[in-house]
Amino acid sequence: MRRFLIAFIIVGQAFTLGAQDVSKQQERKRKIEEEISFIDGQLKQISGKQKANQKSLVLIQSKVASRKSLIRSLDEEIAQKDREIRTCQAELDSLQASIDTLQNYFTRLIYRTYKNRSNKVWFMYVLASEDIGQGWRRLSYLKGLSERVNSQAAAIIERREEAEILKERLVRERDEAKQLKASREGEYRKLVAEEKESKKFAKELEKSKSSYKKELEKKRREVNALNKEIERLVREAQKAAAKQNKNKSKGRQAPDADPVLSGEFARNKGRLPWPVRPGVITESYGVHYHPVYKNLKLPDNNGVTISTSLRNEVKCVFDGVVSQIIVMPGYHYCVLVQHGEYYTFYCKLGQVKVHNGDKVSAGSSLGTLEVEDGSSSLHFQIWKGTQKQNPENWLAR
Repeated sequence: MRRFLIAFIIVGQAFTLGAQDVSKQQERKRKIEEEISFIDGQLKQISGKQKANQKSLVLIQSKVASRKSLIRSLDEEIAQKDREIRTCQAELDSLQASIDTLQNYFTRLIYRTYKNRSNKVWFMYVLASEDIGQGWRRLSYLKGLSERVNSQAAAIIERREEAEILKERLVRERDEAKQLKASREGEYRKLVAEEKESKKFAKELEKSKSSYKKELEKKRREVNALNKEIERLVREAQKAAAKQNKNKSKGRQAPDADPVLSGEFARNKGRLPWPVRPGVITESYGVHYHPVYKNLKLPDNNGVTISTSLRNEVKCVFDGVVSQIIVMPGYHYCVLVQHGEYYTFYCKLGQVKVHNGDKVSAGSSLGTLEVEDGSSSLHFQIWKGTQKQNPENWLAR
């Protein structure tokens, strides 16, 4: 009985932990589904525009990647559901074995009770005792036998009720597993269609390689100019901070500007809010090659490009001070915000709501995005001093 209760508790805990895992998986799946839905909306905005072919391809490829993530999430959920089904089935088998054992014991008790069913027989059995002690023991035995019969019957009823509950749970788990597998099949069919669409766009782009090379060179010049300008602005900000601390440092190397703010910013790595919502990263950090012309190296990306809704509001990711506002070819208005020794850079704004020297807090509006080729996107960078950072490592998942 005690072993059975311990097993039942363990199984219950397993189901609780399993439910928590499923809840996390469902939340992750919900976010991926929202991302896919957003990309679909972006594709509708730019469909039919010749200049947007490459962007369409990038969005479709992003959707393919998200769809694969969704399928992986469904696979994990299906695997978890299968584990729960196996656990439930094992517990049901164990419970059925317990019922069978109780039933066999109960049958033997009933047989004994049947043999002694007459009150006269019971009475004679007690009177035939050799002494009072034996008579008392026989009377206690008969009384205990009756109590065990009743107790065993109650235990069997209780186990059968528990078995029915487990059977109902097992049916539910199997139904849910069936629905998940059907959903997974549907997502896989969508993935196949999206990969086909991606290849179609790639073939269309292959026809205009020469014209794209010219556009790429222009883009490379714009990116290089932006990167140099950001490095210059960061160096100037550091020099300004050094001058402000020169008198206090007494000739020693100047400390970082606002070390408290720097520390707070650093502690929020991986938890910073996104500067635009909704949004999906269409150009990631680092060195990349063209998705179609594999031998064409794209300009180095010192940040990320986040595709978002038209004229979306751009928000500051952390408390700081607006250090500079500049205009760059291909990037429109760009806003540099200083957070101690850290800097965040926001580009492709059509309108700016802040001024140099303004103190801003996390969530403060910096401005709204420009519209290009029927869509809006934000170029976003993070620097620690003169060291560029991968924003994906800093933004909340």
